[in-house]
Amino acid sequence: MKITHFGHACVLVEIERDGATVRLLVDPGAYSSDFERVRDIDAVLITHEHPDHVDMARLAPLLDENPAARLIVDPGSSKLVQDAGLRHETVGEGDTVTVAGVPIQVLAGDHAVIHPDLPCAHNNGYLVDDRLLHPGDAFVLPPQPVDILLLPTGGPWMKASEAIDYLRTVAPRTAIPIHQAGLAPVHQQLHQQLFRNLAPEQCSIQVLEHATATAV
Repeated sequence: MKITHFGHACVLVEIERDGATVRLLVDPGAYSSDFERVRDIDAVLITHEHPDHVDMARLAPLLDENPAARLIVDPGSSKLVQDAGLRHETVGEGDTVTVAGVPIQVLAGDHAVIHPDLPCAHNNGYLVDDRLLHPGDAFVLPPQPVDILLLPTGGPWMKASEAIDYLRTVAPRTAIPIHQAGLAPVHQQLHQQLFRNLAPEQCSIQVLEHATATAV
């Protein structure tokens, strides 16, 4: 498996299956960059409707350049993409979709609470090929051990201790920090070091270079 981090919550997951490379792009949002150049995408997955996870201004051109890509969204994002005239599939809790032979299990729920006075968005977590978990904006627990966790690092809905506890509970082989764009670089480094110091013994923290495919 190869993973490319385009900043914040946006990642490209590449999986070899039956002699071909399956390419899944998750959460091409407003705080991410360079995903616009990705081609031969099999599916674009959206965890929820917030603009840092789905940039509607760049989503349609991306799909125009990838006409075979399936657009798979959570219920909250469905109206956004429908209003934009984009063909899509809406999935929720308990659903499993298969993209080019790769199973994707939907771990649905609510966006983590920012403040009780604010409306709560829907949130899909995606368990890809029984190995990689993208939780979106919630500390979604997988139904089984996972190999790779895309670990939220910073946001108005979380604090570092919660991310550390989540990391310890999921206990993956590898954790890749994501959702970090709202933190200053010095604080990104601080959180990453906290993860390294406080992760389970068998877990490695792997910080990916921007827009660089990395085998994991």
